[in-house]
Amino acid sequence: MLSEIISSIVNTVGDLGYIGIVVMMFLESSFFPFPSEVVMIPAGYLSSKGDMNLYVVIFAGLFGGVLGALFNYYLALKLGRSLILKYGKYFFMNEQKLYTMEQFFKKYGSISTFTGRLIPGIRQYISLPAGLGKMKLDLFILYTALGAGLWVVILTLLGYFIGENQTLIKQYLHIITLVLISFISIVSIIYYLKQKKKNANK
Repeated sequence: MLSEIISSIVNTVGDLGYIGIVVMMFLESSFFPFPSEVVMIPAGYLSSKGDMNLYVVIFAGLFGGVLGALFNYYLALKLGRSLILKYGKYFFMNEQKLYTMEQFFKKYGSISTFTGRLIPGIRQYISLPAGLGKMKLDLFILYTALGAGLWVVILTLLGYFIGENQTLIKQYLHIITLVLISFISIVSIIYYLKQKKKNANK
């Protein structure tokens, strides 16, 4: 059953091509809880077979991710907190989730749009507090692209090198997630301490 589902996803990505990657990663990065793993890993696997170009796959994934993040950013910027909460319930967003995102953004500042892109369950929604906080657009795009790009590259290369071994992919994803969380914690703490020191010297 699982192998049939995986085969179906690979075929879907192959049929839709690069535009399909952009669309699906846009959804994953915006309001629809669509896991990026089921897009980029099969795309990486197809690249290893020569059916797709590895670099174009990575660019398509990154482009879709940034577009989705920008959608959420402008949604929050234009609608505000109350309307996000009012309509967010239809897209798995509630007050507790938004509060968690806001606190994460408040504590770690702009860099959270980079680190947040690497955390499961947060990456889809970290753009909302950035929009509500009116974060500078150029800085938002930069940090979002860095975070989304890193995640896209990791998933694509996993598919490229071990795309046929689902058990090994799960093992690697678990290890990579733990490493990324450790990395994020270190970066966030350093950033937080620097900001605290900077504010103290004002």
